[in-house]
Amino acid sequence: MTIPIQITFRGVDASPALDEHVRKHAAKLATFSDRITHCHVAVEGPSAHHKHGGNYRVLVELNVPGADLVVGGKPDTDVAHQDVYAAVDDAFHNAARVLQQHVRRQRGDIKLHPAQR
Repeated sequence: MTIPIQITFRGVDASPALDEHVRKHAAKLATFSDRITHCHVAVEGPSAHHKHGGNYRVLVELNVPGADLVVGGKPDTDVAHQDVYAAVDDAFHNAARVLQQHVRRQRGDIKLHPAQR
């Protein structure tokens, strides 16, 4: 199944290689759930006030029945995120973890206590 994906680049040159890298990761998410209805990925470059370096921020939003899953809200201080590809890899790794947890919860594999519902 192909996931409808929307990619937004802010402060980053949208190269075909980076676009393909994001799409490859988004397609891999379909192996965890075939119920993803939409995926929006925002890749943001470092702030303009940084003279050298700065971290990239990648936000992944997944729409699945019963929830909207959002991963990567704040800029990370990890030095590896000075590379846009590393930031994309990390964001999708976290998105896969959140998606798998959501799928387990929907299946009833994770017991929720009354306070967690």
